[in-house]
Amino acid sequence: MASSVSYDFRPALRTPVLIEGLPGVGNVGKLAADILARQLGAVRYARIYSDDLPPQALLDGDCVADAARCELWVADIGERDVVFLLGDFQGTTPAGQYNLSEKVFRMVLPYDPSMVITLGGYGTGQLPPAPRVLGAVSDPSLKPSLEAAGVGFYPGEPQGGIVGAAAMFLAFGSMYGIPSACIMGETSGYIIDARSARNVMNALCILLGVEADTSELAEAADQIDAASIAAPEEAEAPAEDLSYIR
Repeated sequence: MASSVSYDFRPALRTPVLIEGLPGVGNVGKLAADILARQLGAVRYARIYSDDLPPQALLDGDCVADAARCELWVADIGERDVVFLLGDFQGTTPAGQYNLSEKVFRMVLPYDPSMVITLGGYGTGQLPPAPRVLGAVSDPSLKPSLEAAGVGFYPGEPQGGIVGAAAMFLAFGSMYGIPSACIMGETSGYIIDARSARNVMNALCILLGVEADTSELAEAADQIDAASIAAPEEAEAPAEDLSYIR
């Protein structure tokens, strides 16, 4: 993998919590991470470019182009920092998923991260009336704190396991002995699911001990509810299985 990192600045991180919030099923993790990072006043400190990202240039509001990238943002939450991995893309190949995740993980590892949290959507193929928040952990001792935050653990779910960046950062945390958890919001997988993202964000805030305003997601969730009532047939699942999380 060919890659490069462009730093805006190099922060002196304090036992950071690393949160992965890249796009995936229902964009659940991305929505929750993007909004929480903004509300916590996170500041971008690094851009990661890779040939495993799509060959695409993105334009900002002034029509200035920059290559597809992932970004690291940092926020101060008191006695420690939170590092968010944000972006519009994941790696385009299995090897790219692994290598890009490992590169970012190693960028944070020297700062003695206190926890790794990955976010994503658990696609069930149907629009759930009350989306659950599911969890997976690197060690059973982590379960009580997540359960207290509203995360449930359901044997056999997600049925297809965890894939993508959400899986890789959870795995790397486990490999290096860093407490790691994946928080998954139940979603159909066919919409940008603000309802599920709101539930994931609420659980994440409790776990981190921070407060955030979820009204932006609540308003979008109300629109989803209204649409599903007006046209319930559109919420029917196609035949293919979407029981996986990313």
